[in-house]
Amino acid sequence: MPETSPEGDVYEWYQRGVQFLRDGNPAAAATLLSRAADAEPGSRSILEALARAQYDAGRYQEAVISFTALTAVSPTDDYAHFGLGLSASRAGELRLAVEHLALAVAMRPDASHYARALRGVRARRAAQSS
Repeated sequence: MPETSPEGDVYEWYQRGVQFLRDGNPAAAATLLSRAADAEPGSRSILEALARAQYDAGRYQEAVISFTALTAVSPTDDYAHFGLGLSASRAGELRLAVEHLALAVAMRPDASHYARALRGVRARRAAQSS
């Protein structure tokens, strides 16, 4: 059976996906936002919402891919690096997590939650090395 596109245009898919995310349904949000990202792969707002939905749905490896795409589109976006770091941490990719969390901290040294996340991942890496 051929796959059908959701009703509406890309902006409407984005709006509905964000609403699904707000309503606590990240899996549905990720599905719809994935369609929007396929149609508009360079859209920062779509990529960010998709990555957040994937993370919230526990699809950490997919979130790594989406946050990586977001950092490529917007390399100075501290939140993109933070999200990539958290996703990589949850996916077990601690080296990648430290790298991007350190970038986020360097970009926003005032964000204490960035520094806390970096310390936590560094501690996990140290514990694995022992």
